[in-house]
Amino acid sequence: MASPDPAASRPGSTKTGPGRVLIAIYALFALSASARAAVQIATKFGNAPVAYLLSALAAVIYILATVTLAVGSPTARRIAVLSCSVELAGVLAVGTWSLADPATFPDATVWSGYGSGYGFVPLVLPVLGLVWLRRWNARARSRGAKVTSAGDAGEAAGGGVAPGEGGRPGQGAEDDARRAGPAGPAPGQRVRGDVEE
Repeated sequence: MASPDPAASRPGSTKTGPGRVLIAIYALFALSASARAAVQIATKFGNAPVAYLLSALAAVIYILATVTLAVGSPTARRIAVLSCSVELAGVLAVGTWSLADPATFPDATVWSGYGSGYGFVPLVLPVLGLVWLRRWNARARSRGAKVTSAGDAGEAAGGGVAPGEGGRPGQGAEDDARRAGPAGPAPGQRVRGDVEE
């Protein structure tokens, strides 16, 4: 029984299915937050420096999340989890700060009021990102376990047959016996007692 092709069993990228929508929203926020922060810092930085710098920070995190979700490699997924976690902490911290001390935020940031200026999408987006990454990682682990167990089963059924090659049950034992050579005397040899002639 041949083991399944690892390439066929490998899980898809994080940019498939719901991941595409998530990446598109992150890209939109990365673009809008970057443009807004750039204009604010360039034209009226003195009015609300804290708010504008926090908008710039949000833009950097959105860009990082967009890129890492699109790449989808193991390292990129770890960075995406970190960026979504920092983003969620930032939305909660800045949202609370902006409500507790409105004087510090004469102009709103992306995260002011928990993202109320953007329909609370900045609050929901990192949660969706973390849930998607968690589900994707769990699915990737389960698929990897299935491939490994199928490969082990194929090797056990084929005996000494290499993974990915076919083999009937017991073939490995037959191959081992052939390699060991004949157990009895060679043809034409006579055996007298314990001494060979």
